[in-house]
Amino acid sequence: MPNAIDSSAVLAQQTPALPPKTLTKRVELNGDATHVSEENQVFVLRQKGEFFYETRRTPELPTSKHVLVKVLATGICGSDVHYWKHGEIGPFVVREPLVLGHESAGIVVKCGSEARTLKTGDRVAIEPGVPCRTCAFCRGGKYNLCDEMRFAATPPIDGTLATYYTVPEDFCFGLPEHISIEEGALVEPLSIAVHCTKLANITMGQTVLVMGAGPIGLLCCAVAKAFGASVVIATDIVDTRLEFAQRYAATHTYKMQSWSAEKNSESILSKGGIPAGADVVIDATGVESCIASGVFALKKGGTFIQAGLGASNIVFPVGELCSKEGIYKTSFRYGPGDYALAIELLESKRVDVKALITHSYEFESAEQAFAETGKNGGIKSIIYGPRK
Repeated sequence: MPNAIDSSAVLAQQTPALPPKTLTKRVELNGDATHVSEENQVFVLRQKGEFFYETRRTPELPTSKHVLVKVLATGICGSDVHYWKHGEIGPFVVREPLVLGHESAGIVVKCGSEARTLKTGDRVAIEPGVPCRTCAFCRGGKYNLCDEMRFAATPPIDGTLATYYTVPEDFCFGLPEHISIEEGALVEPLSIAVHCTKLANITMGQTVLVMGAGPIGLLCCAVAKAFGASVVIATDIVDTRLEFAQRYAATHTYKMQSWSAEKNSESILSKGGIPAGADVVIDATGVESCIASGVFALKKGGTFIQAGLGASNIVFPVGELCSKEGIYKTSFRYGPGDYALAIELLESKRVDVKALITHSYEFESAEQAFAETGKNGGIKSIIYGPRK
């Protein structure tokens, strides 16, 4: 799904960070990690609020250019939780049982005859949306806008909370040896942040304001800093999230108040020491008051990136944006080059995603993982793949 739901309007209370598990022992327990079973264990949302486990046949490769990936780790996204709680997101409605999950990494266990860049045993991050490749959007370098996009865990397309998942070879990205499988799973939300910051054309020395310190907002802070921003301000309404943001990637933080957008923006700019305004504002909340405050905090001629979605219709200070000749852009998922750049940022250690992982669960405890994530516990939860 879009980055919107991943940065919900209701911001979570952070729990103390837990050390992430390693998958080294898990792979050893499984014996030959590339062995392919005929059984595919899946975690299914039957309907709103109701999960069950099911055993299906391991999927065949749809084409000779596909690979079969044994899923080892999957992050829980806000969209997954939203489908569980509400059964729909906008026009996407759960009408049939749906396998959730789309933030995943694993190991290649089978390759199609025409696969050239991957081999059995390769560790990969899965890009979970596959476009048609032939429409004007795809051929124009904006495949994220493809009308025929088949995106994992978006009805009616099943997701990755399973033992095995088939992916076109070119939508799998090899993981360098020192990047853990858990980090590989979080390449997906990191790619959303990469897409946002690329749209903003952030350069060395610029000032960036990020509204919202959920996972996407935090990653936007980290990527902006990696791109050379000298000031990165994170806002939120939860103290512990702001404390984490300060330790993680923000140079300044600000707790939003129940004031007017103008007054909040003045306080934000004062706190960050940028009276002329921020060169770039990224809203990762979708909240009307945050969006308005961000517009008022934007520098003349600056760029505003809308990453989060909330209500479909809001009151927007368009006059303020026009008087600044500001640039307003919207961001949807990710596109060509974003996954590769996200992995480069991890490989060079310019961005850290390990710090975001506060909870991890075995596949058999997936329902518990959703229940606790639904209570806004922690920042990012990982579900490990089935043992069999």
